[in-house]
Amino acid sequence: MEFGIFHEFPSLPGRPDEDAFDEAFDLVDAAEQGGLDAVWLAELHFDPARSVLSAPLCVASAIAARTRRIRVGIAVQVLPLCHPLRLAEEVATVDQISRGRLILGVGRSGVAQTYQAYGVPYAESRDRFNEVLDIVRRAWIEPTFSHDGPYHRFEDVTTTPRPYRGTPPDIRMAATSADTFPAIGALGLPIFVGIRHEPASAVAGNIQRYREAYRQAGHAGEPRVFLRFPAYLAETEARAREEAEPSLMHYYRAQAALLTESARRAGGPAGELRLEQARRLERITFEEALRGMVLIGTPATVGERLLGLREELGLSGVLMELNAGGLTPHAQVKRALRLLCDEVMPRFH
Repeated sequence: MEFGIFHEFPSLPGRPDEDAFDEAFDLVDAAEQGGLDAVWLAELHFDPARSVLSAPLCVASAIAARTRRIRVGIAVQVLPLCHPLRLAEEVATVDQISRGRLILGVGRSGVAQTYQAYGVPYAESRDRFNEVLDIVRRAWIEPTFSHDGPYHRFEDVTTTPRPYRGTPPDIRMAATSADTFPAIGALGLPIFVGIRHEPASAVAGNIQRYREAYRQAGHAGEPRVFLRFPAYLAETEARAREEAEPSLMHYYRAQAALLTESARRAGGPAGELRLEQARRLERITFEEALRGMVLIGTPATVGERLLGLREELGLSGVLMELNAGGLTPHAQVKRALRLLCDEVMPRFH
């Protein structure tokens, strides 16, 4: 099973942005040294109190240059906000610099205000996403190609560079709403599923529909499923809970506010769904979160729950968010990472 951490490069209140980058890169270095399989980067815009990570491909390039082994994932590149030709060239460039270690996670994002700031109607996000993804994939394999679509038009284009060794990067797609699971299966792409507080059973049916659509479409190989969730480890259960609770609860309340604002901007059925999610996150308690898909505890208890999840969902890997909310001190996050690498991962490798 592939072990990764998801990291937002959190802002540090009262401290300059360079300190936030220094701490985040120090965590990446520790992950490389500890034998972690992958580090995953967010894409977050216009929220300086939360994160400095607005340009994940730039950061991925820096990580690729300072490491030799660990894979670097983007979770997610928001495709509707990108020009597809520029994206194809930049992803291929980072893939070359990393010597094939890049994982391109793609999605639409539910943050409607980001779309508004970029001047892109959120109502167009699904169609724009599909068009950009198609162009990017073609750009990596076709010598010269043209495109005439609703949002992008060009003739006789050849992108450069090509991906490392001519093989397209590993693309994984974020699955959120129920209809996206079979759609991604039909495309033949791996999925990763982000869970905030729900139990694993809440997504089991959708994952099964993804696998059925994958096989019905005749794709080779096995469908791969990756799960992203908040997690934290310490030497005792009490310490793990005490250290994780403030940041995790801040994360839930901040997500509730973000979803409420996105619901207002998006409107319609999508807006109603986000408003319902926001209300749940406004009310959730720490104990309720622990009963859901949040893994907080000792290496032994976290390892046991991971074994159960792998069996229940058939997981290919995990993206564990060790600092959900961004408030946990850096030294404690590094300690949680060390426990993950030293005491949990060996049970699966």
